[in-house]
Amino acid sequence: MNIEQTRQDTPNCKDKIFLNSAGASLIPKIVVHKVNEYLIEEEKIGGYKLEELRKSEFDEFYNETAKLIHCEAHNIAFVNNATDGYIKALSSIDFKKDDTIITTDDDYASNHIHFIALQKRHQINVVRIKTFENGELDIEDFETLVKMYHPKLVSISHIPTNSGLIQNVEAIGNICEKNNIIFLLDACQSVGQIVVDVKRLKCDFLTATGRKFLRGPRGTGFLYVSDKILKEQYAPLYIDGRGATWTEIYKFEMLDSAKRFELWESPCAFKMGFKEAIKYANNIGMEHIQAYNEKIMKQLRANLSSIPNVVLFDNGLNTSNILTFRKGNVPLKRISNILDKNKVYYSVSNKEWGLIDFNKKGIEWAIRLSPHYFNTIEEMDKVSQTIENI
Repeated sequence: MNIEQTRQDTPNCKDKIFLNSAGASLIPKIVVHKVNEYLIEEEKIGGYKLEELRKSEFDEFYNETAKLIHCEAHNIAFVNNATDGYIKALSSIDFKKDDTIITTDDDYASNHIHFIALQKRHQINVVRIKTFENGELDIEDFETLVKMYHPKLVSISHIPTNSGLIQNVEAIGNICEKNNIIFLLDACQSVGQIVVDVKRLKCDFLTATGRKFLRGPRGTGFLYVSDKILKEQYAPLYIDGRGATWTEIYKFEMLDSAKRFELWESPCAFKMGFKEAIKYANNIGMEHIQAYNEKIMKQLRANLSSIPNVVLFDNGLNTSNILTFRKGNVPLKRISNILDKNKVYYSVSNKEWGLIDFNKKGIEWAIRLSPHYFNTIEEMDKVSQTIENI
């Protein structure tokens, strides 16, 4: 890691302490340049002609993304965000009455909303894996649920939006593979933050977003689709002319790649910028990014743990670059005002984004800090001092 070079590539990180990469991170200047360059060219010759001329660069998007998560280019589809990819994956599964989805207490709020909608439409079951007091998944309970329900789908959030937890998805993947269960992994907070290897995780679908730890433009994301899913002819419910060819009046033929999950129309300039963001991460190396992230988070957690009345809401044996906390009975407005005054960029996690988790903790909100590899140890010390002075 060359932290000075990274900060030079992220000029807008220097006038603030930006700790909201779990929401929408700061974009490297090369990404902004690529988006602007593409739009200027599109203004000159039109979108269709430019897309045709830049085909090799768009192909590079699939190659770079495959390199990022250790798969092949044909396994990758561009989507507008992680939820877009997640919905397309869900829609490809032919749910019937009394089918079962197994998930966790800590899955992303939108995922739980999707499950409720599926329950209402198809009368399916939604079952959650038990967790230990420390937040870790009870893998033995998961195996029992698999034997009991023979689930159609297992869906897990790799890193939930709160509490820093990194869930044991490798163990989940092994059990799903053994029992031939579709495994959908929401990796919107893990891709770009830590090393993600789909071969090791053994997921059938994986969704990721551009705006968070990958540092791409908003309105970008990708969906990984395994070879098994492709061979078994899974496809989104609403497939269009991008993913299939209309061959007869009542027939169509699908693409043999994950692009069957794409739509014809997409934000080409942002897709080009997203490719550049992924390439930027690949050039640094995710193993180096993960190691540096662990270093700065170790410092931040140690600092905040030593401050009287600060409560960290961490879960699990392995924690990520997401930290949620409160300080005694200090109201949210006061904490927010002080952090804003000191140019600390953060987010507020409200109960609606982690209903089950927040009910267990008996809280309505928490401050969320999520540093990334353009941050420094000195910034971790400075923000800790600011919190101590509240």
